[in-house]
Amino acid sequence: MAEDTTEDPTRTDGAEPAVIEPVEIRQAATIGCGVIGAAWTARMVLRGVEVKVFDLAPDAAEIVEEVLANARLAWAEVGIAVDDAGSYELVDSVAEAVAGAEFVQESVPERPEIKATVLNEIEAAVGTDVIIGSSTSGIRPSSMQESMTHPERLVVGHPFNPVYLLPLVEVVGGQHTPIEIIRKAQGIYAFLGMHPLHVRVEIDAFIADRLLEAVWREALWLVNDGVATTAEIDDAMIYGFGLRWAQMGLFETYRVAGGKGGFRHFVEQFGPTLAWPWTKLMDTPEFTPELVDKLVAQSDAQSGAYDVRELERIRDRNIAGFLNVLADNRWAAGNVIRRARGEASDVE
Repeated sequence: MAEDTTEDPTRTDGAEPAVIEPVEIRQAATIGCGVIGAAWTARMVLRGVEVKVFDLAPDAAEIVEEVLANARLAWAEVGIAVDDAGSYELVDSVAEAVAGAEFVQESVPERPEIKATVLNEIEAAVGTDVIIGSSTSGIRPSSMQESMTHPERLVVGHPFNPVYLLPLVEVVGGQHTPIEIIRKAQGIYAFLGMHPLHVRVEIDAFIADRLLEAVWREALWLVNDGVATTAEIDDAMIYGFGLRWAQMGLFETYRVAGGKGGFRHFVEQFGPTLAWPWTKLMDTPEFTPELVDKLVAQSDAQSGAYDVRELERIRDRNIAGFLNVLADNRWAAGNVIRRARGEASDVE
């Protein structure tokens, strides 16, 4: 089915403001505290917000504590002060969590029926002027709004793991979301120290996951066909183009690759190769038990010696190092870190 890419003028005014003005909040709720929800809680707490958390999982308290500890280490690595940190409280119901909240972030499992039930519970107990952000990585906000009483205050706030350290959050409005709510949501996320990217056209999986899915599909084919292992594919990224993408995106990287002729020269030189049948992006290999076993075995061989929390800390230290370099150079995501430190960035 073709995508509906028609912009709804009630949802966007087109041009993005040069700088999103932060909107301060002091009390928030996080519903669901798995990997994403717990990291949202950590980010909010470190920004001085009092957070009420609800999750039915018996190990929820342990997860939040571990993630918050990692978040504190990561923020110390990038030099963001947390002297005025908030706190969190695990509560027994959605209603108790959202009572008095100025903002709610929902991070329950990626199943529409669960999202609908939880959003209805949130709506029944929270103020009608409170924005609800959903951490969904692919569900369109318009579909989630269908069962809501006040659909106009729902936005997608899609973050990236680790949420407490990576600045990007994709902000997507549905057909009932006015631009004022989108801008206010962006302001709240900016206050939390993030880079709120407004996805102006509502599509499944938004922008970043569309790009990631393309790489994921191709990587699966390379493993499936015996061309490369999971470690070899990761090596191609971490020793090559991944280092470029950490500080320049796809198009800016290719502009530089065009030399003095710039992006036009690059397109004229390499554009025709897109017609060559190199990739398998339109197909996905079948997830047979054999493919799954191969992926798991290769991944275990690659990094199974590390505990997951240890891998997280290694990842966070590396990302923090990249962010510090970018902050020193006043470039890309480094400017978000400078603002969180209270320092001048390139746009001020």
